[in-house]
Amino acid sequence: MKVLWDRREATVASVHEALGAESNLAYTTIATMLRKMEVRGLVRHHNEGRSFVYQPTVAAEAVTRSMADHLLDRFFEGSLANMVSHLLTSREVSRDELAQLELLIDQRKKKL
Repeated sequence: MKVLWDRREATVASVHEALGAESNLAYTTIATMLRKMEVRGLVRHHNEGRSFVYQPTVAAEAVTRSMADHLLDRFFEGSLANMVSHLLTSREVSRDELAQLELLIDQRKKKL
């Protein structure tokens, strides 16, 4: 999806190329994934010659929100504090990141 969001549209070949060799995904795997995403309504395609050109039908922000909400509900029983606590204790966090989080929390408090 990131390739499609970045490029606005892409063929299977261009997605495969963009993901690079380190992804270890075969061309056919990417084609299958794009077809499955189309069935789910995440992408659509049009024909250009013999190639399918895929376009995203959902915004990155919508997918990010949906996935984050699902993760929060499924693994942390809806507790944002538990999720943040887990992330802070299980990952390396820089002082800059902590300062950014403090700023976000302060901004959110002002909206309440």
